[in-house]
Order: sequence, then C-alpha cells, then structure tokens
Amino acid sequence: MFMLVELEDVVRIPPDQFGRPLKEVTEEILKKKYESMIIPELGYIILLNEVKPDPVGKIVPGDGASYHQVSFRVLTFYPKIQEIVEGEVVEVTDFGAFVRVGPTDSLLHISQIIDDYVTSDTKRGVITASQTKRILKVGSRIRARITAVSLSRGESIGKIGITCRQPFLGALEWIEEDVKKAKVEG
Repeated sequence: MFMLVELEDVVRIPPDQFGRPLKEVTEEILKKKYESMIIPELGYIILLNEVKPDPVGKIVPGDGASYHQVSFRVLTFYPKIQEIVEGEVVEVTDFGAFVRVGPTDSLLHISQIIDDYVTSDTKRGVITASQTKRILKVGSRIRARITAVSLSRGESIGKIGITCRQPFLGALEWIEEDVKKAKVEG
C-alpha cells in the first residue's frame, strides 16, 4: 500500500552551506537520510517532498552549524500481509521467481506459483507447469497475495513473500482465461 506521511526532524546545516537557500540544503540532507531506506513502521521510503524548514535555527556552543526544525512529506510503500498486489517477473531462479512489487522485489517460491508440477529453465527465464502448460517468464505481469513481510530498520532491502496459489491469482493472462472459463460455465 502506498501512503503519503507527514514527518518532522531536526536538520543540522553545516557552516559551509550557509550561503545557499535553506530549503534546498535541508531537502538535500533529508533525501540522503531518508530516501531508499526502510522504517519498519512506515515501510519503504520512496520519495521526499514538501520540505518546510523553520527559518529560525538554533546554534549549539562548540558547533558552528545551525539546527532547524523541518516538516516534510514522504511517499512510502508499506506491504501488508494478505494484500493483493500486481507486479512484473524480473528474474527466474531454480527456487522460483522474483517479482517487482512497488519499489522492491518479492519472492514467489516455486511451490507458490500454481497447483501443478513446475519446471524452471533459468537460462531462458521461464517456469512451465507440466499439466496445464501455463508459462511464467521474465516480463510476465502477475497478480499475487502477500504472505510474508520482513522489514528491518535502515536496510534498503526487506523481504516480501507472495503466492499465486489461489483462484484468480497468477499471470494476468491466466486470470483472463479463468474469468472467460467461469463465464462460460456460469
């Protein structure tokens, strides 16, 4: 789930940056600190904007910098267990596929792709189901359910597990086929 979140922080402006516009300097410092990191309560920090520094800063004895209270907004991606997401297969491995969901890759384990025996051809980037002959390949768009989430503070990579082993999940072309089949039978 994507969210816009309002945050506040205190930013240290080094003396060598005093001649530059305060908003520009605080935005650069905050982007280095927050963008592309994980905060477990918020998820993946994707983008920082609407930076509003307090023009009146504080000076600490022994430090030539000024400290400013700043409010700003961040765009976050917080994956929730049981959430339905769509993504693109970006890599096929012997143990499954990696699917780009939001700003990160999630693992679709080989046992969670389809209710069928599957074989994986990593050189061609293809996973094939033996009975249904359905194919999942690099570039396939899929719909899946999030089954596991592990986010650690400060890391840029969390762990997300997904499944397609439920009705109307899987490659989008599989879902279209299943919907047409359900309409004919219904």
